[in-house]
Amino acid sequence: MRIGIDGACLANGRGYGRFTRELLRALLAAASDHQFAVYGDRDSLAAAELDAPNLGIVHVRQKVSPAHAAAADGYRSPIDMLRLTHAVWRDRPDVFWSPSVYTYFPLPPGLPSLVTIHDTITERYPELTMPTRRARLFWNAKVRLALAQSTLVLTVSEFAAAEIEQILGVSRARLRVAGEAAAPTFRPGTPSDARAAARAAGVPDDAAWFTYVGGFTPHKHVDRIVRAHAALIEEARATGAPAPFLVLVGTTSADNFHGVGAGIHEAIADCDTADYVRWTGFLPDAQLRHLLTGTAALVLPSANEGFGLPAVEAAACGAPVVATTASPLPQLLEGGGHFVAPGDTAGLLSAMRALLDPHERARLGAVALERASRLTWRASARATLAALDDVVAIGRRAAPVPAVS
Repeated sequence: MRIGIDGACLANGRGYGRFTRELLRALLAAASDHQFAVYGDRDSLAAAELDAPNLGIVHVRQKVSPAHAAAADGYRSPIDMLRLTHAVWRDRPDVFWSPSVYTYFPLPPGLPSLVTIHDTITERYPELTMPTRRARLFWNAKVRLALAQSTLVLTVSEFAAAEIEQILGVSRARLRVAGEAAAPTFRPGTPSDARAAARAAGVPDDAAWFTYVGGFTPHKHVDRIVRAHAALIEEARATGAPAPFLVLVGTTSADNFHGVGAGIHEAIADCDTADYVRWTGFLPDAQLRHLLTGTAALVLPSANEGFGLPAVEAAACGAPVVATTASPLPQLLEGGGHFVAPGDTAGLLSAMRALLDPHERARLGAVALERASRLTWRASARATLAALDDVVAIGRRAAPVPAVS
């Protein structure tokens, strides 16, 4: 097959950017008999550093990179989108894959296509993820167009598939699932490297630390992590034990979605815990790996997660997780952490407290590592290729039969 791919989100630092980069690399390796053409602006395509004999790069001029203009309150020029549409129409691939609805652009009519929808968080919590009514209107229009044009819909978990069926009305027959996995960089490091990474983040040598990795949008409930962490500090002070630290990993200046803050700074100020909270900004994977290796837990108590990749990456480093039950993580990492319902502040505190025990942390971390090792991008690539085969087969069945004279 000749497979066209929207490459506009390759440079994005959020989960769907990681999904696109890792899955595309796995596809190129697993399907050497197929030809791939990735369409996008130069900045987005250069950031991915892709190179394979079966890969073609199609540069399409854009006034503003879609990775920045496509989300939140940004604006994509219709001319920019039509340039992408025209480039795909000109090349006429057999099938087209959009790895994320965030950067979706109109496809040529009749082109068999697969669109990836990672979750229904924006539909469930529009006020927490899109800052303005205008942004929400554009988002809804984009999702409706993507669903109308796509032959099939790909998602990242059975949990997400059930929500897409329920909330977006996509029939289960049109849904396919290709999971995610940790990148090869994420693996357990040494205790000395873990302690050095924590020290570089500002954590004293005698202190434990919890880690959050991701965006700082309101639905992530980072403010609740801050409040649970504050309670642990008070408990430590009462017993004379070293207080645990909280390390927040993620960009605070380049998030294209809801404005950073989400009550986090207010919660820190209200709890008076600024001396025990560290903001690292973006960390390269090699450095993040060591920080995760030694963390008491990766904490992800979001309102909802379609997959929860930061938790799986932490588990691949041997770290247990404290994660939301509104996700596939209780099944994916079963026995590898504590899972709490969104908004269960008492449960969050109890789970974090339990993982300050080194023996409990080691026990659950070993299970988390084993569970994460079962997930591979190779398996995700096989599932995606099977979905693309289905798209082409459906397209052939739907094509008109030539008249016989």
